[in-house]
Amino acid sequence: MELQKQALDRQLIGLLKQGVCVAFSAGVDSTVLLHACCEAAKTAELPLEKIAAVTFATVLHPQADLMEAKKITAQLGIRHEVLKIDELSCPEVVQNGVDRCYHCKKKLFSKAIDFAKQNGYNAVIDGTNADDLKAYRPGIRAIRELGVISPLAEHGFTKAQVRQLAAQMGLSCATKPATPCLATRLPYGTPLQTEVLGRIEQGEEILHRAGFAACRLRVHGDLARIEIEPQDFAALLSRHEEISQAILELGFSFVTLDLQGLRSGCYDRVEKLI
Repeated sequence: MELQKQALDRQLIGLLKQGVCVAFSAGVDSTVLLHACCEAAKTAELPLEKIAAVTFATVLHPQADLMEAKKITAQLGIRHEVLKIDELSCPEVVQNGVDRCYHCKKKLFSKAIDFAKQNGYNAVIDGTNADDLKAYRPGIRAIRELGVISPLAEHGFTKAQVRQLAAQMGLSCATKPATPCLATRLPYGTPLQTEVLGRIEQGEEILHRAGFAACRLRVHGDLARIEIEPQDFAALLSRHEEISQAILELGFSFVTLDLQGLRSGCYDRVEKLI
């Protein structure tokens, strides 16, 4: 992995000379990429003004991620721009078809590119990793069309290697669970509604406060389906009355525990997309 890191650093130094805008969600991939940019700038004796982090503030992303992004960029001392975007103004996103992610990423990253051009940053980069290229990710097509660069994927960093790199950098995000957008909690074809998305975010916050860092609250009409790691089943069941009551109070009629456990992209598998 050392050779990969050296190649990544060389690429980042080249990009930094003209200024780079990092799409920053505060997830492990984008956090590692942002720190790598800061390290590369220090190595090449380039000012941190060459780096800007851009975070999308949207109804599809938990507000906790935005707060974390603000904290990290303040600690690093780099420019942080929050771009407020209403994805639900795009009919293709609201319809929640299997290509929803393509239309959403096109809208988000078009705004990031506009910001970069208007502020003198020559490139926009994101934290796509090599494993993402093997999964169903229609959003990747959108960012490729827009010319966004994905250094981690280009140098073959898998998710496991990104986490390993985070650990080597001493970053707490090394073990942080993935937090994909809230639209992934609804089956394809279910129209996206702000009120429902808000209930999903509140429901997952209930689970987080109960100690389940890795979780999903999938929604099927008035039924809330909890996905957690199988090893956490006993802990949840020991508090099932308290947790289910809190989730029911959000407006659901039923709360279930999925015995298959936490599965990334579960609706992609149902649709046989991956």
